[in-house]
Amino acid sequence: MIYDIAVIGAGSGGLTVAAAAAQFGQSVILFEKGKMGGDCLNYGCVPSKALIAASKQAHAMRTAGKYGIEAIEPKVNFKKVHDYVHSVIAAIEPNDSVERFERLGVKVVLSAAKFVDAKTVQADGVAYKAKRFVIATGSRAAIPPIPGLADVAYLTNETVFENTVLPKHLIVIGGGPIGMELAQAHRRLGSEVTVLEAFDPLAKDDPELAGIVLESLRADGIKILAQVAIKKVTKTKAGFSLETDANGTVNGSHLLVAAGRIANVEGMNLEAAGVAYSKRGITVDASLRSSQRHIYAIGDVAGGLQFTHVAGYQAGLVIRNALFRLPVKNRTDIIPWVTYTDPELAHVGLTEAAAKKEFGGTVKVLRWPFHDNDRAQAEGKTKGLVKAVIGKGGKILGVSIVGAQAGELIQPWVLAMSNGLKIKALAGMVAPYPTLGEINRRVAISYYSGFTSSPYVRGVLRLLGKLG
Repeated sequence: MIYDIAVIGAGSGGLTVAAAAAQFGQSVILFEKGKMGGDCLNYGCVPSKALIAASKQAHAMRTAGKYGIEAIEPKVNFKKVHDYVHSVIAAIEPNDSVERFERLGVKVVLSAAKFVDAKTVQADGVAYKAKRFVIATGSRAAIPPIPGLADVAYLTNETVFENTVLPKHLIVIGGGPIGMELAQAHRRLGSEVTVLEAFDPLAKDDPELAGIVLESLRADGIKILAQVAIKKVTKTKAGFSLETDANGTVNGSHLLVAAGRIANVEGMNLEAAGVAYSKRGITVDASLRSSQRHIYAIGDVAGGLQFTHVAGYQAGLVIRNALFRLPVKNRTDIIPWVTYTDPELAHVGLTEAAAKKEFGGTVKVLRWPFHDNDRAQAEGKTKGLVKAVIGKGGKILGVSIVGAQAGELIQPWVLAMSNGLKIKALAGMVAPYPTLGEINRRVAISYYSGFTSSPYVRGVLRLLGKLG
């Protein structure tokens, strides 16, 4: 049998392709060598957000005093926190299960697939042929070449959620979104936490807004050391000792490595299929086709932005192109991302610095603080800022938001940018009162603030006034 589509990898992107193709009546075979649901369900988005949710409850108990409720230090049963995290995974698992996909008509092979040639893969000694292939094997934690690190039992996102005992002092290598999210969650659950970052923490985000997040993390008691080179890692009786270049020795009970991700390109024998790739991932064009036009790559393994929602977005593009032969273009300018710290940090499009570098003096930067929003005041969530970068003619070039529910607040901006809407659309939006969403409208309206003092506008008003 020759399948219409073969999907390698049962993470978010792969499952989306397999389900959609099967529902359109295509014959589909799906290969997965690990767990169904991939990294996001088992080791990433789902367990990390569940852990963060638990930590928010603990933090709420400590900080209830300002609402007139007696603040107390929570008693954290970390084994039960662990059980809660895994109960959330279990609740979602049926959506990604073998049984569900087999009911959809997908043949599921729980084994690694290796290319024999450009039209054939082999799994458990059996050869399978397909007209088209979609590689969605994701990524894994990148392990920096630090002397001694390979000799100790460090944690990554694949193992940290198996902990049933709260770390006394968690050392985190890496100050990106994953490192910062897990650092704050553990701190609020009662761990001491030190973060070591070789460059600048949260460096991919607008530094003005990232600074607000870092200030909050430090206020929680997290020690953040930036521009630090780790010279050596040693196992000790109490845990771990990390020798640094400028900050002396850092000692802790547990060590988490969250220093970026690396694409899973190994083990598929891509050379046999003639698929070009590098350490960054499989080389693809704007249609997500590899060097072999019938072989696509999506998600982290395609070497671009590494987010679950990107894999889902790209899966939709592949379905349109592979099944319906429709032209598609993988756009990165409309892809948002969110760091789920408290406060949250969300972004889409260009930062202020990138926009000014590209467009110069035509760029206008709008800001509106959370503390000027009535709902934020009522909720006690006044730390935050919406920052919109606007180009010529009111074009929205990029938006960054730091504050409560930033991941929700960024979505109207994503919709506007995806559909070519200008700032006028946000300014004319009617937002229910009182909601945080009013901040988006207020920052958009501020684009027109200069019009009130414009001599031309005032002249028009005077003329209209004379007409009665």
